[in-house]
Amino acid sequence: MVHDRMTEQVYEVPAATFKVDAVPAPVFTVPVMQQKRAALEAINEEMGLAFDDWDLDYYTKLFTDMGRDPTNVELFDIAQSNSEHSRHWFFKGELVIDGDKKPHNLMEIVTAPLKARPDNNSVVAFKDNSSAIRGFEVSPMLPRHPGGPSALAPQNRDWDLLLTAETHNFPCAVAPYPGAETGAGGRMRDTHATGTGSIMGGGTAGYCVGNLLMDGHTLPHEDPEFVYPDNLAPPQQILIDASNGASDYGNKFGEPLIAGYTRTFGQRLPNGERREWLKPIMFSAGVGQIDHRHLQKAEGEIGMLVVKIGGPAYRIGMGGGAASSVPSGSNRADLDFNAVQRGDAEMSQKLWRVVRSCVELGGDNPLVQIHDQGAGGNCNVVKEIIYPLGGEIDIRAVKVGDETMSVLEIWGAEYQENDCLLIRPESRALLEGICERERCLMQVIGTIDGSGRVRLVDKLAEPGTPTPVDLNLDQVGPRALAEPEV
Repeated sequence: MVHDRMTEQVYEVPAATFKVDAVPAPVFTVPVMQQKRAALEAINEEMGLAFDDWDLDYYTKLFTDMGRDPTNVELFDIAQSNSEHSRHWFFKGELVIDGDKKPHNLMEIVTAPLKARPDNNSVVAFKDNSSAIRGFEVSPMLPRHPGGPSALAPQNRDWDLLLTAETHNFPCAVAPYPGAETGAGGRMRDTHATGTGSIMGGGTAGYCVGNLLMDGHTLPHEDPEFVYPDNLAPPQQILIDASNGASDYGNKFGEPLIAGYTRTFGQRLPNGERREWLKPIMFSAGVGQIDHRHLQKAEGEIGMLVVKIGGPAYRIGMGGGAASSVPSGSNRADLDFNAVQRGDAEMSQKLWRVVRSCVELGGDNPLVQIHDQGAGGNCNVVKEIIYPLGGEIDIRAVKVGDETMSVLEIWGAEYQENDCLLIRPESRALLEGICERERCLMQVIGTIDGSGRVRLVDKLAEPGTPTPVDLNLDQVGPRALAEPEV
């Protein structure tokens, strides 16, 4: 029977109960102090952490210098949040081609046009979740009293123009429909999570895949003898299912798809090389508006609240950051499948309405910072919010939809339709009222404490259980690591 084995189960006979005997997996330590790098190499293979030689050496030294063994949760955490997918190390790494070190890295190359025109109209560029150019004064129809029942009326605003784009390639190769669904959904959250919140507009989508090999319509350059990885969907299925997934999510959310493109290519070159989009490109972009007052995220302060809004946690999208950082087809099929997220456009709409209400408050916007949850789940987005001051996070404050989830899964799952916020304590009642109105879950999961660390506590842990995460943000935070040579 056709079904999604991540979220559905076939019952051969009617179910008598929905109770399960599953026990959450424990937090345990990995014996780095005794086995050194060999211990990391073993867990790297078992969990698909995508650590390369540089990573293995760095983290072996890090925990040896700390004088303790890491937990499985800590290793999963840093594997996702410091993956190439999440941090884009290659862009700032030294660029060496055929032994020749180039004078500029990739980031310097792509930012050169912007720097060449200091009089440009960019107001957000190469940071945050989107880019923006200077806009103008407008008079949109907005609620007179945002966050509650209210009449609409023209109001003067100074709005800038917003544009964001990203690709969701690996998930679309493994599971095209949900991969494209969450690619579109993640990009939508990038749009609304820019600055301290912004306004959605319209979307675009594009697809690059290999040879389609359509029945009765084989093209001259297509070679039917080409072999494709078993754990990746064939190009024709990717093109059909990914397009359906992205469009379905946008339709349910309510964002119009206003432009797009499609490319297919695969060919054997005269020198024998095969050039083809084995790993597809699923391109998603969106336009919107942002209040000029909301362009910049403010700095965190001790005592501010760390808040999650959106849907509950599920065992969905485990290890996507790491899985997206290795060549397609090089990971175990089960790890690849587990890493693909699932989307819920209805919850995405609820989440967006909360953010929109905050934006419509104008100068009274309660959001100090907002980051959308994507690759790495909580272990990435929460560290971004609390960096560099640090904070203590209560893992049991996270609302879960599955009580059998382990601490590692709650902390690392990439369940969608979720934002992490930083707010002042006095804004809590306002935000709670907005979330209640929009039927969107809200949880205060921690506070900024000035420790410079991320400390994850489990109030339900058995005596003797190691603290799941207790790390120095200067060593593992968003801007902590030196860039390796590429």
